[in-house]
Amino acid sequence: MSHTPHELAEEFPEHTDRIHELKQSDAHFAELMDEYHEVNRTIHRMETEVEPVATPTEEDARKKRVALKDKIAAYLNNEPSPS
Repeated sequence: MSHTPHELAEEFPEHTDRIHELKQSDAHFAELMDEYHEVNRTIHRMETEVEPVATPTEEDARKKRVALKDKIAAYLNNEPSPS
């Protein structure tokens, strides 16, 4: 199995503890993470041609990944930590 790039721990290494904490305590954040991971793995399969697709389809998936990553980044930087 090959390494999937763009994993959240690699994208936000300074927030690994916070990511774990939010995943356990915040259902909305956990859903965002799950959706991000699903899209990221789909893109990886497209890039490695396990599931070849047309270029516009891959571009749309990449845009979705960026949008999810932006939402997660905003969440990590703005959401107060649960007590």
